[in-house]
Amino acid sequence: MWKVIKYVLLALAVVAVIALAWGLMEPYTISEERFEVALDHLPDVWREREIAIISDFQVGMWLDNTWTVRRIVNRLVEREPSLVLILGDFIYKGGEDATGRIEKAARLVAPLSEADIPVYAVLGNHDYSVASSRAPDIDEERAEKLAAALEEAGVSVIRNDSVGVWPFGMEEGEGGEEDVLYVVGIAPHMPEKDRPVRALEDVPDEAARLVMMHNPDTFAEVPAEAAPLAVAGHTHGGQIRIPFTPQWTYLTYLAEDNIHADGWIEDYGQEGNQLYVNRGVGFSKLPLRINSPPEITIFTLVEAETEATVGVQGTYGP
Repeated sequence: MWKVIKYVLLALAVVAVIALAWGLMEPYTISEERFEVALDHLPDVWREREIAIISDFQVGMWLDNTWTVRRIVNRLVEREPSLVLILGDFIYKGGEDATGRIEKAARLVAPLSEADIPVYAVLGNHDYSVASSRAPDIDEERAEKLAAALEEAGVSVIRNDSVGVWPFGMEEGEGGEEDVLYVVGIAPHMPEKDRPVRALEDVPDEAARLVMMHNPDTFAEVPAEAAPLAVAGHTHGGQIRIPFTPQWTYLTYLAEDNIHADGWIEDYGQEGNQLYVNRGVGFSKLPLRINSPPEITIFTLVEAETEATVGVQGTYGP
């Protein structure tokens, strides 16, 4: 009996060591999730265009994953998508001076705008120096410094507002209003911050739009039929998840909010709205990822009447 117990414990120890080793390596892999997405009223100039989504760098977290952020940014510069959206949590929480982390985050994303790729972003809760969406004390000054640094690096930060965007390769003067895709950015899901209705109020009713937010919980407040394509980050895909058990993740049991881990989230939000959750790049609490690799999401836009097939391909590796 004791021999059996000893072998079982030994096997568990071996599994734990292997899992830990992989958890330290997986953050340096990159998964590309690619989808074809149909949008109503899509302008002709946006058809077959690619939009890239990245999120959650968490610069300043111990053993932060900025090496992977650099590789992702370089990959996108080479790929030249028509638009890049970044979904917040550029830096990690902490009450100390964040100037170094802010400058580093801005340097990380600067190559995108230097390549003339349009880049838009929202901020996340960590950018306001809070780990929880319910935290009452937020650091507005820190968030403003980060937004200013990102703007200087060529990244447009949107907070409860919308912007009409022309695709990469087309100057604003070349196209008319009929060529615009509206990008809607919602502020972080914190008290008195996220205002989905306000963010959408200047978007014409029959205009193609993409809605971005940091926390998936914001999606529940988006009016019906207003977000046929919405994207969020925040969850890190659970960060540590047991294979074949998609609902069991490390964050499921530690987070205060509901967890909509990653991918397309069904049966959530108002009628006519659709949400995709990106796994992000960085960490929260532990510098590990298991079965939840860093993600680039690539959407290829098609007009809704073409009845697009929504499919996915993942590529893993250095």
